[in-house]
Parts: sequence; C-alpha cells; structure tokens
Amino acid sequence: MNDLAKGIILLGAALIVVGLLLMLFPKVPFFGKLPGDFLIKRDNVTFSFPLATSIVVSILISLILYLIGRFR
Repeated sequence: MNDLAKGIILLGAALIVVGLLLMLFPKVPFFGKLPGDFLIKRDNVTFSFPLATSIVVSILISLILYLIGRFR
C-alpha cells in the first residue's frame, strides 16, 4: 500500500474519532471563550470569530503532526 492510501485511511480514522468525541461532548467548555475570541451581538445578528481558539487548535495540530513525523 502506498503512502497516500495510508494517509487517507489515517485521516478518515482521525475524523471518526473527532466525530465520536463531538457526539459525546457536544459543548466544548473552552471553545470560543478564550481571551481574544470575538463575539459581536447586534439586534438580530450574532457574529463569532474564535481567533485565540483557532491559534491554540493550530498549535496543537502542528505539535501532533510534528511528533508523528519525528517518531515515524
């Protein structure tokens, strides 16, 4: 099996795990509540921009991918 097929299978398995976790924990307590996350509420419009949460998630994903590549 080539590397692309293995990567797609791994990605699918990771998406299944994330989906199951979101089903078990529908409300992540820190998502969108960090300092630096913007929430703008007007009359009938709500705009949410989780900037700090996006940065934290990006750092975690980068660290995980780095560790996977390092110990490969």
